Amino acid sequence: MTWSWEYLSSEQHVTAGALADFLAAVERRAADLVRAAEALYLDGTSYQGSGEPMRYLDVAGGMLAYYVAPRLELVVCQLTPPM
Repeated sequence: MTWSWEYLSSEQHVTAGALADFLAAVERRAADLVRAAEALYLDGTSYQGSGEPMRYLDVAGGMLAYYVAPRLELVVCQLTPPM
């Protein structure tokens, strides 16, 4: 398996109406989170602990909520665009 990230719900639903600059910043931050998770969980599929809690980041005036699912080698992201 290889690490990746995805939107919670669907990309179309989550990104509807969000500004392009905000989405680009989210995608950069999500890629950073994937690289960090990949380094922390060298073999995520064999991870035996409980998953990480939901965490929150300020991204370009909006909010990115995410959690890492090590056994799935996945970073799941949910967005709150800036007002």
